[in-house]
Amino acid sequence: MSQNATLKLEGQDNLELPVLSGTLGPDVIDIRKLYAGTDMFTFDPGFTSTASCESKITFIDGDKGQLYYRGYPIEQLAESSDYLETCYLLLNGELPNAQEKHEFETIILRHNMVHEQLTWFFRGFRRDAHPMAMMVGVVGALAAFYQDSLDISDPDHRRIAEYRMIAKIPTIAAMCYRYSNGLPFNYPKNHLSYTANFMHMMFATPCEPYEPNPVLVRALDRIFILHADHEQNASTSTVRLAGSSGANPFACIAAGIACLWGPAHGGANEAVLKMLDEIGDVAHVEEFMQGVKEKRYRLMGFGHRVYKNMDPRASIMKQTCDEVLAELGLQDSPKFKLAMALEKIALEDPYFVERKLYPNVDFYSGIVLSALGIPVSMFTVIFALARTVGWISHWHEMIADPHQKIGRPRQLYTGEQRRDYVPVNQR
Repeated sequence: MSQNATLKLEGQDNLELPVLSGTLGPDVIDIRKLYAGTDMFTFDPGFTSTASCESKITFIDGDKGQLYYRGYPIEQLAESSDYLETCYLLLNGELPNAQEKHEFETIILRHNMVHEQLTWFFRGFRRDAHPMAMMVGVVGALAAFYQDSLDISDPDHRRIAEYRMIAKIPTIAAMCYRYSNGLPFNYPKNHLSYTANFMHMMFATPCEPYEPNPVLVRALDRIFILHADHEQNASTSTVRLAGSSGANPFACIAAGIACLWGPAHGGANEAVLKMLDEIGDVAHVEEFMQGVKEKRYRLMGFGHRVYKNMDPRASIMKQTCDEVLAELGLQDSPKFKLAMALEKIALEDPYFVERKLYPNVDFYSGIVLSALGIPVSMFTVIFALARTVGWISHWHEMIADPHQKIGRPRQLYTGEQRRDYVPVNQR
Protein backbone atom coordinates (compact mmCIF):
# COMPACT_ATOMS: atom_id res chain seq x y z
CA MET A 1 0.00 0.00 0.00
CA SER A 2 1.54 3.31 -1.12
CA GLN A 3 1.85 6.16 1.37
CA ASN A 4 2.66 9.85 1.16
CA ALA A 5 4.16 12.25 3.65
CA THR A 6 2.62 15.72 3.64
CA LEU A 7 4.90 18.72 4.04
CA LYS A 8 3.07 21.82 5.26
CA LEU A 9 4.71 25.20 4.69
CA GLU A 10 3.12 28.50 5.64
CA GLY A 11 1.88 30.41 2.61
CA GLN A 12 2.39 27.49 0.23
CA ASP A 13 0.33 24.55 -0.94
CA ASN A 14 0.96 21.26 0.84
CA LEU A 15 3.54 19.06 -0.86
CA GLU A 16 2.93 15.33 -1.06
CA LEU A 17 6.15 13.30 -0.88
CA PRO A 18 6.12 9.53 -1.59
CA VAL A 19 7.11 7.13 1.19
CA LEU A 20 9.26 4.24 -0.08
CA SER A 21 9.66 0.92 1.71
CA GLY A 22 12.62 -1.44 1.60
CA THR A 23 12.65 -5.15 2.42
CA LEU A 24 14.16 -4.41 5.85
CA GLY A 25 14.72 -1.27 7.90
CA PRO A 26 12.87 2.04 8.16
CA ASP A 27 10.84 3.56 5.34
CA VAL A 28 12.20 6.65 3.59
CA ILE A 29 10.57 9.86 2.42
CA ASP A 30 11.40 10.51 -1.23
CA ILE A 31 12.44 14.20 -1.37
CA ARG A 32 13.66 14.28 -4.96
CA LYS A 33 10.86 16.72 -5.90
CA LEU A 34 11.27 18.88 -2.80
CA TYR A 35 13.35 21.63 -4.42
CA ALA A 36 11.13 21.88 -7.49
CA GLY A 37 8.02 22.06 -5.29
CA THR A 38 9.22 24.39 -2.53
CA ASP A 39 12.50 26.02 -3.65
CA MET A 40 14.05 24.48 -0.50
CA PHE A 41 16.62 21.79 0.33
CA THR A 42 16.89 19.58 3.39
CA PHE A 43 19.73 20.19 5.85
CA ASP A 44 21.44 17.03 7.12
CA PRO A 45 25.14 17.44 8.03
CA GLY A 46 26.87 14.07 7.86
CA PHE A 47 23.86 12.63 5.96
CA THR A 48 22.86 10.68 9.08
CA SER A 49 19.17 10.94 8.22
CA THR A 50 19.53 10.66 4.44
CA ALA A 51 19.37 7.56 2.26
CA SER A 52 21.84 8.42 -0.49
CA CYS A 53 21.07 5.42 -2.66
CA GLU A 54 19.12 2.20 -3.04
CA SER A 55 21.18 -0.93 -2.39
CA LYS A 56 20.74 -4.69 -2.14
CA ILE A 57 24.16 -5.49 -0.66
CA THR A 58 24.30 -4.99 3.11
CA PHE A 59 21.74 -4.34 5.84
CA ILE A 60 22.43 -3.06 9.35
CA ASP A 61 20.01 -2.69 12.24
CA GLY A 62 22.03 -0.99 14.93
CA ASP A 63 19.32 -1.22 17.58
CA LYS A 64 18.99 -4.99 17.18
CA GLY A 65 22.68 -5.62 16.54
CA GLN A 66 22.12 -7.15 13.08
CA LEU A 67 24.48 -7.19 10.10
CA TYR A 68 23.49 -9.06 6.94
CA TYR A 69 25.47 -9.54 3.73
CA ARG A 70 22.91 -10.12 0.96
CA GLY A 71 20.51 -11.36 3.65
CA TYR A 72 22.96 -13.73 5.35
CA PRO A 73 23.75 -12.98 9.03
CA ILE A 74 27.39 -12.10 9.54
CA GLU A 75 27.64 -14.69 12.33
CA GLN A 76 26.83 -17.53 9.92
CA LEU A 77 29.26 -16.33 7.25
CA ALA A 78 32.11 -15.88 9.73
CA GLU A 79 31.50 -19.34 11.17
CA SER A 80 30.89 -21.36 7.99
CA SER A 81 32.14 -19.40 4.98
CA ASP A 82 35.53 -18.08 3.89
CA TYR A 83 36.58 -14.71 2.56
CA LEU A 84 36.58 -15.49 -1.16
CA GLU A 85 33.17 -17.14 -0.95
CA THR A 86 31.95 -14.02 0.86
CA CYS A 87 33.47 -11.90 -1.93
CA TYR A 88 31.49 -13.89 -4.50
CA LEU A 89 28.34 -13.37 -2.46
CA LEU A 90 28.80 -9.60 -2.18
CA LEU A 91 29.62 -9.25 -5.87
CA ASN A 92 26.94 -11.54 -7.28
CA GLY A 93 24.12 -11.57 -4.74
CA GLU A 94 24.11 -15.34 -4.16
CA LEU A 95 26.44 -17.91 -2.66
CA PRO A 96 28.29 -19.93 -5.31
CA ASN A 97 27.81 -23.61 -5.98
CA ALA A 98 30.91 -25.82 -5.86
CA GLN A 99 31.86 -25.23 -9.49
CA GLU A 100 31.28 -21.48 -9.32
CA LYS A 101 33.33 -21.28 -6.13
CA HIS A 102 36.23 -23.18 -7.69
CA GLU A 103 36.20 -21.05 -10.85
CA PHE A 104 36.03 -17.80 -8.89
CA GLU A 105 38.89 -18.80 -6.58
CA THR A 106 41.00 -19.90 -9.55
CA ILE A 107 40.50 -16.57 -11.32
CA ILE A 108 41.32 -14.49 -8.24
CA LEU A 109 44.40 -16.51 -7.29
CA ARG A 110 45.75 -16.28 -10.85
CA HIS A 111 45.37 -12.50 -10.99
CA ASN A 112 47.38 -11.80 -7.84
CA MET A 113 50.62 -10.75 -9.57
CA VAL A 114 51.15 -7.05 -10.23
CA HIS A 115 52.99 -5.54 -13.18
CA GLU A 116 56.70 -5.61 -12.41
CA GLN A 117 57.08 -1.90 -13.20
CA LEU A 118 54.58 -1.17 -10.42
CA THR A 119 57.22 -2.29 -7.92
CA TRP A 120 59.35 0.66 -9.03
CA PHE A 121 56.82 3.03 -7.52
CA PHE A 122 57.93 1.98 -4.07
CA ARG A 123 61.46 3.20 -4.66
CA GLY A 124 60.09 6.74 -4.76
CA PHE A 125 58.65 6.49 -1.25
CA ARG A 126 60.61 7.14 1.92
CA ARG A 127 61.12 4.00 3.96
CA ASP A 128 59.31 5.61 6.88
CA ALA A 129 56.27 6.58 4.78
CA HIS A 130 52.97 5.43 6.24
CA PRO A 131 51.76 2.26 4.47
CA MET A 132 48.39 3.90 3.76
CA ALA A 133 50.15 6.71 1.89
CA MET A 134 51.74 4.07 -0.33
CA MET A 135 48.43 2.22 -0.73
CA VAL A 136 46.62 5.33 -1.97
CA GLY A 137 49.31 6.08 -4.54
CA VAL A 138 49.95 2.56 -5.83
CA VAL A 139 46.29 1.53 -6.08
CA GLY A 140 45.45 4.72 -7.95
CA ALA A 141 48.34 3.95 -10.33
CA LEU A 142 46.82 0.58 -11.32
CA ALA A 143 44.77 2.40 -13.96
CA ALA A 144 48.02 3.23 -15.75
CA PHE A 145 48.92 -0.47 -16.03
CA TYR A 146 45.57 -2.14 -16.73
CA GLN A 147 44.13 0.11 -19.41
CA ASP A 148 42.37 -2.80 -21.07
CA SER A 149 39.60 -2.77 -18.43
CA LEU A 150 38.74 0.91 -18.00
CA ASP A 151 35.57 1.11 -20.13
CA ILE A 152 32.99 1.21 -17.33
CA SER A 153 30.14 0.93 -19.86
CA ASP A 154 31.37 -2.56 -20.79
CA PRO A 155 30.21 -5.26 -18.31
CA ASP A 156 33.22 -7.44 -19.18
CA HIS A 157 35.64 -4.60 -18.47
CA ARG A 158 33.92 -3.93 -15.16
CA ARG A 159 34.15 -7.57 -14.12
CA ILE A 160 37.83 -7.88 -15.08
CA ALA A 161 38.66 -4.72 -13.12
CA GLU A 162 36.74 -6.03 -10.09
CA TYR A 163 38.58 -9.35 -10.13
CA ARG A 164 41.92 -7.63 -10.56
CA MET A 165 41.21 -5.33 -7.64
CA ILE A 166 40.31 -8.15 -5.23
CA ALA A 167 43.28 -10.22 -6.40
CA LYS A 168 46.00 -7.56 -6.36
CA ILE A 169 45.19 -5.59 -3.22
CA PRO A 170 46.75 -8.23 -0.88
CA THR A 171 49.92 -8.22 -2.99
CA ILE A 172 50.16 -4.43 -2.82
CA ALA A 173 49.37 -4.42 0.91
CA ALA A 174 52.13 -6.94 1.60
CA MET A 175 54.54 -4.90 -0.53
CA CYS A 176 53.80 -1.82 1.61
CA TYR A 177 54.76 -3.81 4.71
CA ARG A 178 57.88 -5.30 3.18
CA TYR A 179 59.11 -1.98 1.81
CA SER A 180 58.55 -0.22 5.15
CA ASN A 181 60.74 -2.84 6.83
CA GLY A 182 63.50 -2.97 4.22
CA LEU A 183 62.57 -6.51 3.15
CA PRO A 184 62.50 -7.95 -0.37
CA PHE A 185 59.08 -8.41 -1.94
CA ASN A 186 57.61 -11.91 -1.95
CA TYR A 187 55.84 -13.13 -5.05
CA PRO A 188 52.45 -14.80 -4.48
CA LYS A 189 52.08 -18.59 -4.47
CA ASN A 190 48.98 -19.87 -6.22
CA HIS A 191 48.76 -23.14 -4.29
CA LEU A 192 47.96 -21.20 -1.11
CA SER A 193 44.54 -19.86 -0.18
CA TYR A 194 43.83 -16.14 -0.51
CA THR A 195 44.54 -15.38 3.14
CA ALA A 196 47.40 -17.84 3.56
CA ASN A 197 49.01 -16.33 0.48
CA PHE A 198 48.78 -12.87 2.00
CA MET A 199 50.49 -14.10 5.17
CA HIS A 200 53.19 -15.72 3.03
CA MET A 201 53.79 -12.46 1.15
CA MET A 202 53.95 -10.60 4.47
CA PHE A 203 56.13 -12.88 6.57
CA ALA A 204 58.09 -15.38 4.45
CA THR A 205 61.87 -14.97 4.25
CA PRO A 206 64.12 -16.22 1.44
CA CYS A 207 66.38 -18.13 3.84
CA GLU A 208 63.85 -20.61 5.23
CA PRO A 209 60.50 -22.18 4.28
CA TYR A 210 57.33 -20.57 5.57
CA GLU A 211 54.15 -22.50 6.31
CA PRO A 212 51.18 -20.35 7.38
CA ASN A 213 49.62 -21.57 10.63
CA PRO A 214 46.04 -22.68 9.78
CA VAL A 215 44.64 -21.31 13.07
CA LEU A 216 46.13 -17.89 12.33
CA VAL A 217 45.05 -18.02 8.70
CA ARG A 218 41.48 -18.73 9.78
CA ALA A 219 41.62 -15.86 12.27
CA LEU A 220 42.77 -13.38 9.63
CA ASP A 221 40.22 -14.73 7.15
CA ARG A 222 37.49 -13.98 9.71
CA ILE A 223 38.78 -10.45 10.11
CA PHE A 224 38.51 -10.06 6.34
CA ILE A 225 34.93 -11.38 6.34
CA LEU A 226 33.83 -9.16 9.23
CA HIS A 227 35.24 -6.04 7.56
CA ALA A 228 34.21 -6.84 3.98
CA ASP A 229 31.31 -4.38 3.94
CA HIS A 230 29.37 -2.14 6.29
CA GLU A 231 26.66 -0.42 4.28
CA GLN A 232 26.95 3.30 3.37
CA ASN A 233 29.87 4.28 5.60
CA ALA A 234 32.17 7.20 4.81
CA SER A 235 34.61 5.34 2.56
CA THR A 236 31.89 3.43 0.69
CA SER A 237 30.01 6.68 0.11
CA THR A 238 33.28 8.18 -1.14
CA VAL A 239 33.70 5.35 -3.64
CA ARG A 240 30.11 5.81 -4.83
CA LEU A 241 30.51 9.58 -5.15
CA ALA A 242 33.77 9.22 -7.10
CA GLY A 243 32.22 6.52 -9.26
CA SER A 244 29.16 8.64 -10.01
CA SER A 245 31.40 10.92 -12.11
CA GLY A 246 32.44 8.00 -14.32
CA ALA A 247 35.91 7.70 -12.80
CA ASN A 248 37.66 4.39 -13.40
CA PRO A 249 37.32 1.74 -10.65
CA PHE A 250 40.98 1.87 -9.61
CA ALA A 251 40.70 5.61 -8.94
CA CYS A 252 37.45 5.06 -7.04
CA ILE A 253 39.02 2.45 -4.76
CA ALA A 254 42.01 4.71 -4.17
CA ALA A 255 39.53 7.40 -3.08
CA GLY A 256 37.95 4.91 -0.66
CA ILE A 257 41.37 4.05 0.78
CA ALA A 258 42.12 7.75 1.27
CA CYS A 259 38.86 8.20 3.18
CA LEU A 260 39.46 5.09 5.27
CA TRP A 261 42.83 6.49 6.27
CA GLY A 262 41.07 9.08 8.43
CA PRO A 263 41.41 8.22 12.14
CA ALA A 264 37.67 8.65 12.71
CA HIS A 265 36.99 5.84 10.24
CA GLY A 266 39.69 3.22 9.72
CA GLY A 267 41.93 3.89 12.67
CA ALA A 268 39.78 2.48 15.47
CA ASN A 269 41.69 -0.76 16.08
CA GLU A 270 44.96 1.17 15.86
CA ALA A 271 43.62 3.49 18.56
CA VAL A 272 42.93 0.45 20.78
CA LEU A 273 46.59 -0.58 20.75
CA LYS A 274 47.72 2.97 21.42
CA MET A 275 45.33 3.11 24.39
CA LEU A 276 46.75 -0.14 25.78
CA ASP A 277 50.28 1.24 25.44
CA GLU A 278 49.25 4.41 27.27
CA ILE A 279 47.68 2.44 30.15
CA GLY A 280 50.90 0.47 30.31
CA ASP A 281 50.15 -2.13 32.98
CA VAL A 282 47.19 -4.12 34.28
CA ALA A 283 47.70 -2.44 37.65
CA HIS A 284 46.56 0.85 36.09
CA VAL A 285 43.33 -0.46 34.56
CA GLU A 286 40.97 0.45 37.41
CA GLU A 287 42.37 3.98 37.63
CA PHE A 288 42.03 4.36 33.86
CA MET A 289 38.42 3.14 33.83
CA GLN A 290 37.59 5.52 36.66
CA GLY A 291 39.13 8.28 34.55
CA VAL A 292 36.88 7.24 31.67
CA LYS A 293 33.84 7.68 33.92
CA GLU A 294 35.11 11.13 34.90
CA LYS A 295 35.66 12.06 31.21
CA ARG A 296 39.42 12.35 31.72
CA TYR A 297 40.27 9.49 29.37
CA ARG A 298 38.69 8.18 26.20
CA LEU A 299 37.84 4.48 26.01
CA MET A 300 38.69 3.14 22.55
CA GLY A 301 37.20 -0.04 21.08
CA PHE A 302 34.02 0.05 23.17
CA GLY A 303 30.58 1.03 21.95
CA HIS A 304 29.78 1.82 18.33
CA ARG A 305 28.18 4.71 16.47
CA VAL A 306 25.84 2.38 14.56
CA TYR A 307 25.28 -0.47 17.00
CA LYS A 308 23.31 0.58 20.08
CA ASN A 309 23.59 -2.91 21.54
CA MET A 310 26.37 -5.47 21.05
CA ASP A 311 28.29 -5.25 17.78
CA PRO A 312 27.35 -8.59 16.12
CA ARG A 313 30.92 -8.94 14.87
CA ALA A 314 32.40 -8.60 18.35
CA SER A 315 31.39 -12.00 19.71
CA ILE A 316 32.93 -13.69 16.67
CA MET A 317 36.15 -11.74 17.11
CA LYS A 318 36.16 -12.49 20.84
CA GLN A 319 36.14 -16.21 20.04
CA THR A 320 38.82 -15.71 17.40
CA CYS A 321 40.91 -13.66 19.82
CA ASP A 322 40.82 -16.45 22.41
CA GLU A 323 41.81 -19.04 19.77
CA VAL A 324 44.76 -16.97 18.55
CA LEU A 325 46.09 -16.17 22.02
CA ALA A 326 45.84 -19.84 22.99
CA GLU A 327 47.55 -20.98 19.78
CA LEU A 328 50.44 -18.56 20.30
CA GLY A 329 50.63 -19.01 24.09
CA LEU A 330 50.04 -15.30 24.67
CA GLN A 331 47.30 -15.48 27.28
CA ASP A 332 49.75 -14.29 29.94
CA SER A 333 51.36 -11.57 27.84
CA PRO A 334 51.18 -8.28 29.82
CA LYS A 335 49.48 -6.39 26.99
CA PHE A 336 46.84 -9.04 26.42
CA LYS A 337 46.18 -9.49 30.15
CA LEU A 338 45.66 -5.74 30.30
CA ALA A 339 43.17 -5.93 27.43
CA MET A 340 41.23 -8.73 29.12
CA ALA A 341 41.10 -6.73 32.36
CA LEU A 342 39.55 -3.82 30.43
CA GLU A 343 37.05 -6.18 28.83
CA LYS A 344 36.04 -7.64 32.22
CA ILE A 345 35.29 -4.24 33.75
CA ALA A 346 33.37 -3.07 30.68
CA LEU A 347 31.17 -6.17 30.71
CA GLU A 348 30.49 -6.10 34.48
CA ASP A 349 30.59 -2.49 35.69
CA PRO A 350 27.04 -1.00 35.72
CA TYR A 351 28.37 2.31 34.34
CA PHE A 352 29.49 0.67 31.10
CA VAL A 353 26.70 -1.91 30.93
CA GLU A 354 23.94 0.70 31.30
CA ARG A 355 25.52 2.79 28.54
CA LYS A 356 25.98 -0.32 26.38
CA LEU A 357 29.69 0.34 26.02
CA TYR A 358 30.43 -3.24 25.03
CA PRO A 359 33.70 -4.24 23.34
CA ASN A 360 33.32 -3.83 19.57
CA VAL A 361 35.00 -5.58 16.64
CA ASP A 362 37.89 -3.09 16.66
CA PHE A 363 38.82 -3.95 20.24
CA TYR A 364 39.33 -7.63 19.47
CA SER A 365 40.66 -7.26 15.93
CA GLY A 366 43.38 -4.92 17.15
CA ILE A 367 44.48 -7.51 19.70
CA VAL A 368 44.41 -10.31 17.11
CA LEU A 369 46.38 -8.34 14.50
CA SER A 370 48.98 -7.45 17.10
CA ALA A 371 49.26 -11.10 18.14
CA LEU A 372 49.78 -12.09 14.50
CA GLY A 373 52.82 -9.82 14.37
CA ILE A 374 51.21 -7.18 12.19
CA PRO A 375 52.45 -3.69 13.18
CA VAL A 376 49.98 -1.00 14.13
CA SER A 377 50.84 1.05 11.05
CA MET A 378 49.46 -1.80 8.91
CA PHE A 379 46.10 -2.12 10.69
CA THR A 380 44.24 0.27 8.38
CA VAL A 381 45.88 -1.38 5.37
CA ILE A 382 44.39 -4.71 6.49
CA PHE A 383 41.02 -2.95 6.83
CA ALA A 384 41.36 -1.58 3.28
CA LEU A 385 42.26 -5.02 1.95
CA ALA A 386 39.15 -6.55 3.49
CA ARG A 387 36.84 -3.68 2.52
CA THR A 388 37.89 -3.62 -1.15
CA VAL A 389 35.25 -6.17 -2.11
CA GLY A 390 32.56 -4.10 -0.40
CA TRP A 391 33.69 -0.96 -2.20
CA ILE A 392 33.84 -2.69 -5.56
CA SER A 393 30.42 -4.31 -5.02
CA HIS A 394 28.83 -0.93 -4.32
CA TRP A 395 30.65 0.59 -7.31
CA HIS A 396 29.34 -2.23 -9.52
CA GLU A 397 25.79 -1.82 -8.23
CA MET A 398 25.89 1.93 -8.85
CA ILE A 399 27.39 1.74 -12.34
CA ALA A 400 24.88 -0.92 -13.39
CA ASP A 401 21.98 1.35 -12.36
CA PRO A 402 20.72 3.12 -15.53
CA HIS A 403 19.19 5.91 -13.42
CA GLN A 404 22.44 6.78 -11.62
CA LYS A 405 23.30 10.49 -11.60
CA ILE A 406 26.49 12.24 -10.62
CA GLY A 407 26.48 13.03 -6.92
CA ARG A 408 25.87 16.70 -6.16
CA PRO A 409 25.03 17.52 -2.51
CA ARG A 410 23.59 20.99 -1.84
CA GLN A 411 24.46 23.39 0.96
CA LEU A 412 23.11 25.96 3.40
CA TYR A 413 25.14 29.04 2.46
CA THR A 414 25.99 31.35 5.38
CA GLY A 415 28.72 33.48 3.79
CA GLU A 416 28.70 37.09 2.60
CA GLN A 417 25.96 38.40 0.33
CA ARG A 418 26.82 40.04 -3.00
CA ARG A 419 29.39 42.82 -2.71
CA ASP A 420 31.48 44.79 -5.18
CA TYR A 421 35.20 44.58 -5.73
CA VAL A 422 37.26 47.44 -4.27
CA PRO A 423 40.68 48.24 -5.81
CA VAL A 424 43.59 47.48 -3.50
CA ASN A 425 44.57 51.17 -3.04
CA GLN A 426 41.07 51.95 -1.72
CA ARG A 427 40.85 49.21 0.91
